[in-house]
Amino acid sequence: MRLVTYTRNDGPHLLGAQVDDDHIVDLTTLADRAGTQLPLDLLALIRAGAPAQDAARRLLDSDPAGWPAEAVHRTSDVCLCAPFRPGKIIGVGLNYVEHVEESSRSLDTDKELPPRPVLFSKPATAVTGPGQPILHNADLTAQLDWECELAVVIGRTAYKVSEDDAFAYVFGYSIVNDISARDQRRSGQWFFSKGQDSYAPFGPAVVTSDDVPDPMGLDLSLRVNGVTKQKSNTRHMLFPIARLIADISSGVTLEPGDVIATGSPSGVGAGMVPPEFLTPGDTVEATVEGIGTLSNPVVDAR
Repeated sequence: MRLVTYTRNDGPHLLGAQVDDDHIVDLTTLADRAGTQLPLDLLALIRAGAPAQDAARRLLDSDPAGWPAEAVHRTSDVCLCAPFRPGKIIGVGLNYVEHVEESSRSLDTDKELPPRPVLFSKPATAVTGPGQPILHNADLTAQLDWECELAVVIGRTAYKVSEDDAFAYVFGYSIVNDISARDQRRSGQWFFSKGQDSYAPFGPAVVTSDDVPDPMGLDLSLRVNGVTKQKSNTRHMLFPIARLIADISSGVTLEPGDVIATGSPSGVGAGMVPPEFLTPGDTVEATVEGIGTLSNPVVDAR
C-alpha cells in the first residue's frame, strides 16, 4: 500500500492510498461504503496494528469498479501533506562511508568509521510536508544544507530487538530530507542544527513493507534546482536497517509511528568544492526508488 495524507480545497487532513500515478482513493469513504471502520488518520492506522491494516488492504484489493465516485480523486486535485507527525524522529549520522570522508574534510568530524551508529534526534515540530517551504533564516544560518535519506517507519513496539527480528517491527518506508544548518552545531551537538522548524521534510507517502521487498537495495538521489547533488544506493549504508533497529532498541523503546532517518550518502553541500548551500528561491527534490520524490521550495523566513 502507498498511503498518503491529503487535503482538498484546504479542508481537513484525510487518509488516502495512491493507487496509481493519477489517482488517490479516500480510505475512510471506502470503508464507510463497505460497512467497515478504519482509523481516520495514518498515525492511528499504524498504531491500530494488523487488523486495521489488513482491513485497509482488503478494501484496496476490492474491485475498483465498485468504489464510490466520491472516494476517488485525481492526484492533481489534492494536496499531499506530511504523512503524519512522528512520536520520535531518530537521525543517523555518518552512515555512508563516503559521507564519513567528506564530513571529516568539511565538518571536522572523525575521519575514522564510527564503530556504532551515530544517533541524534529531530523534534516532531521540524516535520513539513511535500511542497511545503524549508525556512531559510539568514539571522540563524548561512549554511543551510540537504541530506536525502530513506525513512523507516516503525509499526510495532520494539525494545531489545535482535537484528534477525528487526524487519518484523517495520511498518513501511518513506523519505526524510535531513535539512541541517551547518553553522548551528553547538560544541559537537546537532539538535539545533538539525531540529529547527521545517528541517524534516517528510513524505510524499509511506509505502508499506510488503511493497518494498529489498529496502537495502534502493537507489536514492537529490537534486537542487534540477541539478543532481547526491546519487547512491541504500546497500552502501555502513549500518544497515536491521542493525540500526537493534542498536536503538537496545536502550530506547521504539513505538508505532516513530521514524528512523537512516543517514545520508555523500554529496551534501558542505562537502562541495567550494561549498554550496541552500538559499531562498531554491527547490530541493529528494528521491528514493519505489517511494517517490519529495520536493520542497526554500523560502526566506525573516
